[in-house]
Amino acid sequence: MPSDTPVSTIMTGDVVTLAPDQSVPDAADVLAEHAIGAAPVVEDGRLVGLLRDEDLIVSEANLHVPTVIEFLGADIVWPRSERRWEKELKKAAASTVRDVMATEFPTVSSTDSVEKVATVMHDKGVSHVPVVDGGEVVGIVARGDLVRHLADTT
Repeated sequence: MPSDTPVSTIMTGDVVTLAPDQSVPDAADVLAEHAIGAAPVVEDGRLVGLLRDEDLIVSEANLHVPTVIEFLGADIVWPRSERRWEKELKKAAASTVRDVMATEFPTVSSTDSVEKVATVMHDKGVSHVPVVDGGEVVGIVARGDLVRHLADTT
């Protein structure tokens, strides 16, 4: 991939967005209808979250019950498993996009390089990165966009 190719050449510019107060079933319908794996969540024109298909899957998955170890007659709950349980339980009971969306995720600008967005995706382990210019969502890049770019340029 040429390192100087701008993100704007590979991003999806006609971005499907969601609202934080939108219902989870409605958001799932939007993702399915548009055959997309993620959508930026926008409130008052500002990016406030990212809803990914994996955020919705928790409601259908088996939850991981916290690990409890009995030691000298006392029950000790493994802290990491308890935090995971609380997070999964909250998502499973969610009714709005705000309840399940990611609030910490990387973004890039349309003038950033394709190399930068590829590095961000790899390093952060994400499959979608919103493109933001001047505080406004102007696009989104999915892993498939990078693969198509690679196929077109090699």
